[in-house]
This record gives sequence, C-alpha cells and structure tokens, in this order.
Amino acid sequence: MAQLITPAELDHLLSSREDVRVLDVRYSLDKPDGRADHLAGHIPGAVYVDLESELSRHGRAEDGRHPLPALDDLQAAARRWGLRAGDTVVVYDDARSLGASRAWWLLTRTGVTDVRLLDGGFGAWRAAGLQVEEGAVEPEPGDVVLQPLSEPVLSIDEAAVLPSEGVLLDVRAPERYRGEVEPIDPVAGHIPGAVNLPTTDYVVEDRFRDAAALRTLFAEAGVAPGIPAAAYCGSGVTAAQAVFAAELAGLDLRIYPGSWSQWSNTPGRPIATGAEPGGA
Repeated sequence: MAQLITPAELDHLLSSREDVRVLDVRYSLDKPDGRADHLAGHIPGAVYVDLESELSRHGRAEDGRHPLPALDDLQAAARRWGLRAGDTVVVYDDARSLGASRAWWLLTRTGVTDVRLLDGGFGAWRAAGLQVEEGAVEPEPGDVVLQPLSEPVLSIDEAAVLPSEGVLLDVRAPERYRGEVEPIDPVAGHIPGAVNLPTTDYVVEDRFRDAAALRTLFAEAGVAPGIPAAAYCGSGVTAAQAVFAAELAGLDLRIYPGSWSQWSNTPGRPIATGAEPGGA
C-alpha cells in the first residue's frame, strides 16, 4: 500500500527511532547520476541510491533502458543501504518522486513491508527548514532478505493485447505520446490503444494530489476497480510513480517495465501517433 510521509513526520521519526532508513534516489532523465547533489546536501543519514546501477540492470536495447534488477543484486544493494528486517524505509528524490517511486515499488514488491515516500521530496524538506547534511553516508551493512516479485509484470506481448482487455496507460508527456518529439528512443509515438495520462497530472508542486482527485484522473482514463490496467513510460521508471498514485486512489495498477524503450527497439511492433489511443 502506498504511504506518504511529511517532512515533519520524518523528522520526528529520525529523532525518536533507530530503525528508520532514508534513501536518497535523486535521478532525472537529463541528470541520471544524482551523487554530486547528494554529497552537496541531503537529509541526515540518507544513503544515496543509484537508480541506473542498483534499481536497474544493464541489458540489450530490446530489453529497454532500465530493465528490472536481478533479485540477488537488489538484495546486495539493499544491504549496502543498511536495510534490516522490520526497518521503516523512507525514499525521496527532487523530481516529482520518480526515482523514489521506483525504489518504493521494487522494495514493496520484494517483501519490505514499511516503505514510505516523502511527499514533496527534498524540496519540501528544505522548505520546512529542517537540517541538511553534506558528504557521503556509509551505514553498517544490513541483512535484509528480499523475496521474489510479489506480482507479475507485463511482457511486451501482454502490453500489446491489454488495450483490448482493459486499460494501458502511457504516462509520458503528451508530445511524446502523440509522436511529435522523441528525445531518447529510436521511434516516436505510442503503443496502439494506450491512453495518455501524463505523470505531471498526479502532482501539484511535487506533492501528490489527494485520493479523490487521483481517482477522478484515473477514472477519466478508464481505470476503475475490476478493470485490468497497467502503466508504461519511457523506460519503466516513471510508471512506478503512476502505480504509487493509483494506490493512493485505492486502485490496482501493474507495470510494463520494458515500456516505450523496449517497444520502439523491437522490430515489427506497430506504432501509433496522434492524440487518440488508436493513432491518427
């Protein structure tokens, strides 16, 4: 279940408990390595998490840009972050909770029961006037034991047929969905039948909208209880934010992790363009 935490609530946890682990997952498309920003200032005790190498694995172009990591590799990374059984984990970033949502999704789906997302991210922490520290954080290694993914993710073939059985959300920017621009992947457009619901719609000034507003957004896109639904983005990272928003709204949403980067690198896959799900 998606859980938000405010800066004040996190500050209280850090001052009153010793089993709270904070993960700094700063990442953006134009600056994937957030380590320098982490070193310059972060929430006290926060460990830097590298989305490219720890929350993803390297693969072939047809695997997509951010394939899910192997379980053993994710567990090794989580132990490096200091995670132990029973810990409360708080994740944050400074870009609409995109990287943080990827960490939240991976950890909650591999058996970590208490993972919370800092609403508003690092910007909200600083705006609250709370303490910031510099330098690297190297905690004592943890001993957390992760479990295999608790829910299936969509394959490329399953993503192809989902629009005929339910709802496939494309959460990229509208201009990428319409095929007017494609800054990274080899082909512009969207998966035929996918409905555009941009990730920016879920948040206001980096904070998530309330549950009622989120339910309305998803309902307008056709997502409702009992309807099979999944999300994709450019490479599977931003889709995790959509899942978090859906859970805040009380809805179930799966992920197609290969996303557009896999689809557009796979010969023979149809491409739709324009504002309509089926294409122009």
